[in-house]
Amino acid sequence: MAILKFIYFEILYRPLLNALVFLAALMPGNDIGFSIIILTLIVRAILFPFSHRSLLTQIKLKDIEPEIKKIKDETKNKAEEQGKKIMELYKRHGVSPFSGCLMLLIQLPILIALFHVFQSNLLSEGGKLYSFINMPSGINVKFLNLFDLSKSNWILALTAGVSQYFQMRLAMPVLPKGGETMREEFSRAMAIQSLYIFPILIFYISFRFPAALALYWTVTNLFATVHESVVRSRAKKEYGGESGEDKKNN
Repeated sequence: MAILKFIYFEILYRPLLNALVFLAALMPGNDIGFSIIILTLIVRAILFPFSHRSLLTQIKLKDIEPEIKKIKDETKNKAEEQGKKIMELYKRHGVSPFSGCLMLLIQLPILIALFHVFQSNLLSEGGKLYSFINMPSGINVKFLNLFDLSKSNWILALTAGVSQYFQMRLAMPVLPKGGETMREEFSRAMAIQSLYIFPILIFYISFRFPAALALYWTVTNLFATVHESVVRSRAKKEYGGESGEDKKNN
């Protein structure tokens, strides 16, 4: 446990804390809001190779859905054979259905560390700074002189929830009107419910904690929405299909 705490502190919490303090010292008026925005963009840039690959995988998985359905129809009562053929299909197209889980596993520790950084009193964290990072004499927690990021704020929480809804709406594939089987119908119902329930959950969490977390979540969602919009639009426009970029590379 001590080793995990050390890894968490030295690999995640301390670098993010130092980065935020460094950015706050550079901002006019030591504005923590703009520092959080820039830090969020830096984190997203570091994670970009993983998120980009995950997005391309999602698009390609959507394209091979007809082939998956065909395999399922041909092997209705042969679960082992069905699983084997589907995995062979994934391998042939160079995709992994678990890429989304990998991205979540990467992002979750970073989100937890950022939450702890945002929740802390930065001015009292001087002992955790690197020798080349100087703590500014003061930090302005009033973003745009309107939102106190050290306290909860329903407007920023609502922004986080709404941005989450549109990001999920874009990422979610077009769902059929009804599933052919009970399992497909259940999956469809769960997808629809998550589209509305998860943004409400994000709003609730954001409202319960400092608004800095809501600002980070909003910027993250906007980055993901723009990224996904560009990738899907480019693939469809230039190559005639959503996964055209992968087709060209293959």
